[in-house]
Amino acid sequence: MILQALADPIRLNIFRCLLKNGERSVSCGEYHIAKSTLSHHIKVLKEAELIELRKEGTTHFYSVNKARINEAPSFFECLK
Repeated sequence: MILQALADPIRLNIFRCLLKNGERSVSCGEYHIAKSTLSHHIKVLKEAELIELRKEGTTHFYSVNKARINEAPSFFECLK
């Protein structure tokens, strides 16, 4: 499921960004896609347990799921 989630270039880009920069909000403007499309990509990454969500008011902050990274650190290290 991890490879399927990361097979899409936009999802891979989102994941790499979170991997490099840590927790942050993700905007559809950053990727030049519709909000519904971004929501779909985020959903796929969450279902694969690659990212986690933290809500602060109406803002959603995403971060990499560190437990998942620890399962295969060398694989994820090459994505940075």
